Amino acid sequence: MIGISKLYLGQVEPSDALRYGRHSGRLPSHLLQFSRDKKPVVVWNVTQRCNLRCVHCYAHAVTDEPVGELSTEEGVALLDNLADFGVPVILFSGGEPLARRDLPELADHAVKRGMRAVISTNGTMISDSMAARLKSVGLSYVGVSLDGLQATNDKFRGVDGAFEQALQGIRNCQANGIKVGLRYTITKANAPDLDGIFDLIERENIPRVCFYHLVYTGRGEEIVTDDLDHATMRRIVDTIIDRTADMHARGLPKEVLTVDNHADGPYLYLRMLEENHPQADKVMELLKMNGGNSTGHGIGCVSWDGTVYPDQFWRHHPVGNVREKPFSEIWGDDPAPLLKELREKPKHVTGRCAQCRFLDICGGNLRARGEAVTGDVWGVDPACYLTDEEIGIA
Repeated sequence: MIGISKLYLGQVEPSDALRYGRHSGRLPSHLLQFSRDKKPVVVWNVTQRCNLRCVHCYAHAVTDEPVGELSTEEGVALLDNLADFGVPVILFSGGEPLARRDLPELADHAVKRGMRAVISTNGTMISDSMAARLKSVGLSYVGVSLDGLQATNDKFRGVDGAFEQALQGIRNCQANGIKVGLRYTITKANAPDLDGIFDLIERENIPRVCFYHLVYTGRGEEIVTDDLDHATMRRIVDTIIDRTADMHARGLPKEVLTVDNHADGPYLYLRMLEENHPQADKVMELLKMNGGNSTGHGIGCVSWDGTVYPDQFWRHHPVGNVREKPFSEIWGDDPAPLLKELREKPKHVTGRCAQCRFLDICGGNLRARGEAVTGDVWGVDPACYLTDEEIGIA
């Protein structure tokens, strides 16, 4: 992820991360992306069940009662192993994680074991009582997915009223003192709502928003033609930067990030150079610390049935199962060949990625998207919107 507000507005400096030795176990959450050891943030899809049917769901969520989920006891054992392995953050996802009745119990155990626990939710199941319960277990953050304003979001979600229910879930979190933010996947269909989303976070006093680029996996494969063209991507990223800076200038600072397209980092840096921005050199240093996409290294995924994947999108590349071997052993010193290769990506990426002067700060971008279009795990990610001249190969 690229911290637009952190980088463009100078809210973070390289010395901030260096002060903690860039060690993931010591870094505060807002600096975790700059860790040196890249202990993985683990996405645990605790259930495949969901009450909505989102058009871009990477998990192919279902409305039926799923079969084969890890039990509560197996989940506790998984969390214990993750904690012992030094995992700094566990992100409970789904499906809809709150469709699983023991989610608060699992989150409580994660927190007691010293991990930061966050959830990614559609927000429609966060009643006031559920928000109070989540607050009581020490949940660090709730990310609520909204993919547009009312009509747009409800169409994305496949259920009328989903927008208002999610908004009420956000308000319930706020009323109970839980940090909450928005998750917004940008496509052609909802790009016109972008300014309205910024107005919403200002009006509702929402402190954080993550803008996701579309990934062509799961049901996302079915709407690949709805992805933005490169010129529109650039305009969207410029709008995100401009609106972030405007709110900050008016005394309304928000944490704004973009996710799943590490071309955003070089693009931000090049824009800052063009503006003679005084933070440009420091931003380049921070981007190098970030290292770009960290699939199979700084992020991993455990599915509802215990299968481990390099990230949450690559559900056709299993590397083990926690029912057969602990996550720490699957992920550790002698991992599957694909994990080994992902940890030395510059040796394997092809085409313009291999020649790009920003490879060390992008990391070859998202492999799942590159493979989805080219059929090659190491194929070029088509969502890179930087020109050949910008990446130094013109």
